[in-house]
Amino acid sequence: MGRIAVTDGMSEAAVKVLEAAGHEVVLQHYTPEELLSGALADFDAVVVRSATKMTDEAIRASRTESEGIGFIGRAGVGVDNIDITTATECEVVVCNTPGASTLSVVELTIGHLIASARHIPKADRTLRSGEWAKKSLRGTEIGGKRLGLIGYGRIARGVGEVAKAMGMVLHTFDPYISRDVTEASQCTLHDDVDELFRLCTHISIHCNLSPETHHLVNSERLSMMPGVGADGTICGNHIVNCARGGIVDEAAVLAALETGQLSSAALDVYEIEPPAGNPLLEHADFHGSPHIGAATLEAQARVGEEMVGLLIDYFNDDRPVSAIN
Repeated sequence: MGRIAVTDGMSEAAVKVLEAAGHEVVLQHYTPEELLSGALADFDAVVVRSATKMTDEAIRASRTESEGIGFIGRAGVGVDNIDITTATECEVVVCNTPGASTLSVVELTIGHLIASARHIPKADRTLRSGEWAKKSLRGTEIGGKRLGLIGYGRIARGVGEVAKAMGMVLHTFDPYISRDVTEASQCTLHDDVDELFRLCTHISIHCNLSPETHHLVNSERLSMMPGVGADGTICGNHIVNCARGGIVDEAAVLAALETGQLSSAALDVYEIEPPAGNPLLEHADFHGSPHIGAATLEAQARVGEEMVGLLIDYFNDDRPVSAIN
């Protein structure tokens, strides 16, 4: 059967299922230098998370003519750490697990939205320092405010459903979605992303990182945000990114926080991870988390289950259901 490298971890239950099916599973992280030296060339498949970068050079080093890896599984959603063009050229199937972590990322996004509106991180810090800041930490409700969703895939729709139940008014920009889909969920679709920034006091990122979306959130667009909710409340402007680092220009976010154009920013993902020395971490109106969108017991169990199914399909010569190329 197959020999599978798992570079960034996998649930114990998933490993046992693969081993019971006759596959050899090697749990080991490889450095970029090891990948370039052909460390994966003796494997039939590799399963990675965001930490392992399957670049053009790494993929080519993992193939020797018709041998080497023929399958790259991304245990998660984003595949910006995999060179899809090279994988396709080398006849390597690339798959992800798009539905496994949806609920976990939805919940984290909503958590950041509420934490921003109610100053929860700042309330915790001041309380621990001995300050009783009850009067100075007056927040706003998210109900009655416009939420701009950049991208309208599974996670954005889940965030929208929860936000709508809390009274938010939904708007989205997604050039790949039909108006029928957004209208069915009472979300207004816009043809121009700038319209979201002009209308919405709350922006949440849910698109892939690509050359087109790199620094999509920039100084010019942040300056467009209105600061006044649909209900007339002066609520400030807030941005949340639990999608991919690099979509948000972090220097622009910091500048907007310093001028007050942004009242808060909450990031789970960063252009450089970990974000050691990032000046955003020192700003009082910023709060963040260390790329934990999918870091729940339930999501990781589902990721493992989905990846097992994809690998079994691949080794049975069936096309995996979530194959990207």
